[in-house]
Amino acid sequence: MKVRRLGCPANPTRSNLAPGPWILLRLPDVADDYLDLRLTERRNPRSSTIDTAAALEIVDLIGGEDATVPAAVARARVEIARLIEFIETAFRAGGRLIYVGAGTSGRLGVLDAAECPPTFGTPPEMVVGVIAGGSPALLRSVEGAEDDVNAAIAEMDSRRVNANDVVVGIAASGTTPFVRAALSRAQALGARTALVSCSEPPAVLRDTCDVCVTVLVGPEIVTGSTRMKAGTATKLVLNTLTTGAMIRLGKVYGNLMVDLRAWNDKLVDRGQRIVMETTGLGREEARSVIAEADGKVKTAIVMARRGVSREEAEQLLAEHAGRLRPIVGDPPPVQAR
Repeated sequence: MKVRRLGCPANPTRSNLAPGPWILLRLPDVADDYLDLRLTERRNPRSSTIDTAAALEIVDLIGGEDATVPAAVARARVEIARLIEFIETAFRAGGRLIYVGAGTSGRLGVLDAAECPPTFGTPPEMVVGVIAGGSPALLRSVEGAEDDVNAAIAEMDSRRVNANDVVVGIAASGTTPFVRAALSRAQALGARTALVSCSEPPAVLRDTCDVCVTVLVGPEIVTGSTRMKAGTATKLVLNTLTTGAMIRLGKVYGNLMVDLRAWNDKLVDRGQRIVMETTGLGREEARSVIAEADGKVKTAIVMARRGVSREEAEQLLAEHAGRLRPIVGDPPPVQAR
């Protein structure tokens, strides 16, 4: 057993040694393998006294760490761009983007998948989120789910993963068994695979995945709490992947989301404003042409700008891979406010 005097500096001097009495504290021997090699599991020296910090100091510490995340994501820009190209290719071949993760990573994948249909007008099966433990794991932790490799294999089989698909494993540590098993099975089924992680992945994943997006954000403020910096980095990467692929598919005109699904009043209003801005129509005229276009903003723009029927507009879009610029020209410039 090691014996240390509680509160005694490692190298006491006459100036920093407080007067007694001293209390002897026995510290247990610590195994020499307690240090985890995974970056996401290491202790952050900048937050080692955060338990004594005031509220504002905590905010500053967390904010300072979060501020480093975008630069870490930027260092993986080449790999992210390559993965966007794989996803675009999959979509053009009728394939899917399938996210696979556990815990926070799984929830972020499901979130990104769920936001694609209203934003880009995609069918729900085009971008899919798979989380270890299934739907219940979205609301609460499911014990042992991230270690269930058989469930991961079954998910890939039940979803009939094939060579047209891209399966993206999300694992902050890079080692989650559920994710590794899903990627292995997806590879066996012929799909392209990728890993998004915040620690250096195992060599087997480096060797077998088509691309590894490794965002080294460093140790968390609270050791191992990867819902923090690692979660923020993951959200940034996933946003970029789907947005980038959808832009490449022509679902954005300039920077306008012309393929949105108007599922609520806010999106109905946004669709009308997009048509008004890109065609010069008034509100009532925009509402009318969108109705004639069966609610499709992009189709409505072609109808108004080219003076054609819905059927003709849809034919033009099909001929130009869904891109508006070749059909109606450049979008209007952004107006200064």
